[in-house]
Amino acid sequence: MHKKGKQIVIGLITGFANGLFGSGGGTIVVPAMERFLDVEEHKAHATAISIILPLSLLSLIIYCWKTDVAWSIALWASTGGIAGGFVGARLLSKLSGIWLHRIFGLFMIVAAVRMIL
Repeated sequence: MHKKGKQIVIGLITGFANGLFGSGGGTIVVPAMERFLDVEEHKAHATAISIILPLSLLSLIIYCWKTDVAWSIALWASTGGIAGGFVGARLLSKLSGIWLHRIFGLFMIVAAVRMIL
């Protein structure tokens, strides 16, 4: 499969996960970009945000139309998320690729265990 085809398939799978689960796109798109598109770790994490933002906005519109959003929770969680996102983005450039993989992998393991239990 050529590079554009791989990009589209990665986008489809990422969008599907994001729409179905309300999150999880980054857990798919980052490793997929690294493995199938040979994107360097730091660039994959940074690029994932630009991919996930429009997916999340579209999902938000659909969720608002189809379900009831807990806006007070969303407001306060978003406030913390903005602060955490700022710190994480600043920290990204300071971490080596190996530590970035280790931290990301640890988050994936913790998320998987929580999902199973």
